[in-house]
Amino acid sequence: MSGARKALDGYAMLLMLGLCLCWGFQQVAVKATAVSMSPMLQTGLRSAGAALLVCGLMWWRGKSFSIRDGTLLPGIAAGVLFAGEFLCVSIALNHTSASHVVVFLYAAPIFTVLGLHWGVAGERLGRLQWLGIWGAFAGIALAFSSGFDGAADAWQQTLIGDACALLASLFWAATTILVRRSVLSEAAPTTTLLYQLVVAAVILLTIALGAGDGAAVSMTGMAWASLFFQVVIIAFASYLTWFWMLRRYLTSRLSAFSFLTPLFGVGFGVLLLHEQLGARFAAGALLVLGGIVLVNLRRN
Repeated sequence: MSGARKALDGYAMLLMLGLCLCWGFQQVAVKATAVSMSPMLQTGLRSAGAALLVCGLMWWRGKSFSIRDGTLLPGIAAGVLFAGEFLCVSIALNHTSASHVVVFLYAAPIFTVLGLHWGVAGERLGRLQWLGIWGAFAGIALAFSSGFDGAADAWQQTLIGDACALLASLFWAATTILVRRSVLSEAAPTTTLLYQLVVAAVILLTIALGAGDGAAVSMTGMAWASLFFQVVIIAFASYLTWFWMLRRYLTSRLSAFSFLTPLFGVGFGVLLLHEQLGARFAAGALLVLGGIVLVNLRRN
């Protein structure tokens, strides 16, 4: 397939809307069942289960997997970055709200377009997009400053969680840039995803089980439902769709469209987890979203 990518069409926008809904609910589902199973163990099991599903899909399609096609090293690197992202997310969910995590995590499009600006033709930014970048960074700073509200113990925990969520967004952006600028850009979506899932499963399960998370598992009905959602819908179906779209559409446009995810995530957090939003955090989140919208307003 040619390396040329195109702007988003109606079909791509509809797919991205569905992905944003699923991703917005993702952190809320993990947070809601954290008492039954630690976020890190959930993420590790999710990666392992989805890896098995991807292997089954490749077998059903008669597709082979080879480490001699030049994808091994970038595939492992992408897996390490993917594991780093969800390691940070797991830690963040233990210290801050799901609403905070989803807003800071989905600042990733800002870092993605910055990374692609200097190295990929067709992904460069104009003046309007740079305005969006600076607006988003101002929003991140304002939202992050809201973590200082409240008692010392509370704001220290919130800042740790917020910082981990922001670090996770950097890992996510680095993963997207690596995929776009390596041979993984033209690899089958199943190949790219399988590398990430297998490496992440090994790393996250090793850390979670080493920390004793397996001894505190209580598989309630909600925990099973969350695990099914994480494995089948998120780590299998949504990520395969995402990598398929990365092969066909401009990466910066796809990343920027995901500005809807924090809106869904915050909404789910408030409605389902009864999370409270401070004025500064809400204002900062709106600045971040506005900045990402400006980044997406580009001429085709």
